[in-house]
Amino acid sequence: MMEGAYGGGKAGAAFDPITFVQRPQVILRAACWLFSVIVFGCISSQGWQKDPVTNKEVCLYNKDGNACNYGVGISVIAFLASIGFIVGEYLFEQMPSIKTRKHYVLADLGFSGFWAFLFFVGFCYLTNQWNKTEEIAGGIGVNNMQAAIAFSFFSIFTWAALAYLAFRRYKQGAEQAFAPSYEAEPGNEGGYSSYPDAVDPDGGYSQPPFNNTQQPQAGMMPQQAPTY
Repeated sequence: MMEGAYGGGKAGAAFDPITFVQRPQVILRAACWLFSVIVFGCISSQGWQKDPVTNKEVCLYNKDGNACNYGVGISVIAFLASIGFIVGEYLFEQMPSIKTRKHYVLADLGFSGFWAFLFFVGFCYLTNQWNKTEEIAGGIGVNNMQAAIAFSFFSIFTWAALAYLAFRRYKQGAEQAFAPSYEAEPGNEGGYSSYPDAVDPDGGYSQPPFNNTQQPQAGMMPQQAPTY
């Protein structure tokens, strides 16, 4: 397998933890993991409160339970996916098959791009419902709801950045797949070096390839033209 396929190192190389944690993919995954924890933590802890009129649990986002469920749902899946992709980054260097790396990169590209879109929808949805929310008595949960909106916004850029890095990986791998597998030998551009006298500098043969004058072999009489 060629070294550097799809942006990874050579399979079987020694694992360097310092280099691993400094990789952009790992740093962004950790940021996505942290943001997802904040989003579903804020909504789960104080996103639901009892309505004094109906005495039922209602979502603080304009009493829209779908808003709270959506925010928690996408952030929990993002939390689990971030862990899974961090493990995948560790295993990426150990993948001996270029085809396996390609499938991983495509999965990364598709999931990251889709989740960036879902967080964009979630940010717009939560913001719209929060703007319609009536003033909350005592201000309980206000900071949590605003924090969930803010970190949903931040998650758009982290997941979009991961999708971009995955696209670059895929592009690099595609270019390597179609690259020529051989290199021209230096100094072998003007003919075969094993026959240096085949062509002279003036463009002709240094010696004629065939000589019409045949020398008689030893012990043989030269042939003479018949006389009539």
